[in-house]
This record gives sequence, structure tokens and C-alpha cells, in this order.
Amino acid sequence: MNTYAVLLRGINVGGKNKVLMADLIRCLEGLGFTDVSTLIASGNVVLRSDLNPDDIAGRIEAALPESFDLHDALIKVRVLSRNQFHSVVDNKPTGFGEHPETYHSDAIFLMGIDSVQATSVFSPRDGVDRVWPGDGVIYAQRLSSQRTKSRLGQIAGTPEYRSMTIRSWNTTMKLRALLDRVHGSRTAPSTTPDGTALT
Repeated sequence: MNTYAVLLRGINVGGKNKVLMADLIRCLEGLGFTDVSTLIASGNVVLRSDLNPDDIAGRIEAALPESFDLHDALIKVRVLSRNQFHSVVDNKPTGFGEHPETYHSDAIFLMGIDSVQATSVFSPRDGVDRVWPGDGVIYAQRLSSQRTKSRLGQIAGTPEYRSMTIRSWNTTMKLRALLDRVHGSRTAPSTTPDGTALT
């Protein structure tokens, strides 16, 4: 049985498509997935399954609108194996995410589009924004002291934006840690190492 990171696009955003994490866990367990854990209430899931990533994504995408009151046009699912998720972190640009006091860094996971097409909709502002294409991911960084001048938010008005789901680098690293803990244990943890309950 393999361990996967599952990224859900379009739930609990701006007060819309509300899904309680306890209900999401029950939904996914009802689909036959095991050791289901979530990280914060923004669509980050780790689970185990014998299915391949495409089948996992298909089952979850079909089940969510049936189980919850959602605008299903916004819902997409990206499933990554543990190795794929580690590659996102290991292949980041040099220094990316290592200076959170200076830069806000995001991993933008792609769903059905490649990095060339996705990168084309960005218009980074010189001296404020930087964008790097990766394998199934875009790395985006903006200078925290000039966030109001950033142009990265302009991607929200593009058709390609519907094929992206964004995670802060801090969340990405926490999700990798959860993925490793679930992978290394028979029973998924219900709390983080500091005792905080996983939600």
C-alpha cells in the first residue's frame, strides 16, 4: 500500500465550499482509503491506497460534490506519491523558501496543464516577484515588504488558474513531514509531534 499527498482545490476558500475536516476524513475512509490525515482546513490530505494517483483523484473528485454542498466547477484534485512530493521540495530553486522573514514563497501545484503553459500567465514585477517553472509545479516568490506591489495575484483572472492550487512553502513542508510520518507508521498519527491535533 502506497502513501499519497492529496491536494484539494476549491474547498474552504473565501467562506465558500465549506467542508469540515472530520467529515472529509469520513468521506475518504468511506471510499476505501486508509490512514487518512489532514493538515489545516485548506484541502491537504495524506492517505494510503493501492490505487494509482489518477484513480484516486477521479474517485475523490466524483465523491466530493455528492457528499458536500459544493460548486463542483471549482473542485479539482491533485494526487502525488511520496517520491513525487519529495521531488517538489528537493528540486526547488536554490534558496527558495529559506528566508521567510524576507520573502513569501508558494508552491503552485498544476492540474492538467504543464509548467510552460502555466508560467505564461504570470507577469512578475521586477524587483518584487520571481517565478520558476518546475515539474508539475510553479515556484513563486514575492518580496514581503512590497507584497502590495506584487503582480502574482493577477493569475486569478486567467483560465489557467482553474488548473492550479496554491500552498505556502510553510504548508508544503508541513505536508511533507506528515507524509513521511504516515508512511513510516502502521497507523496514521492523529497529532503533530508538538501535540497539536491534526484537523
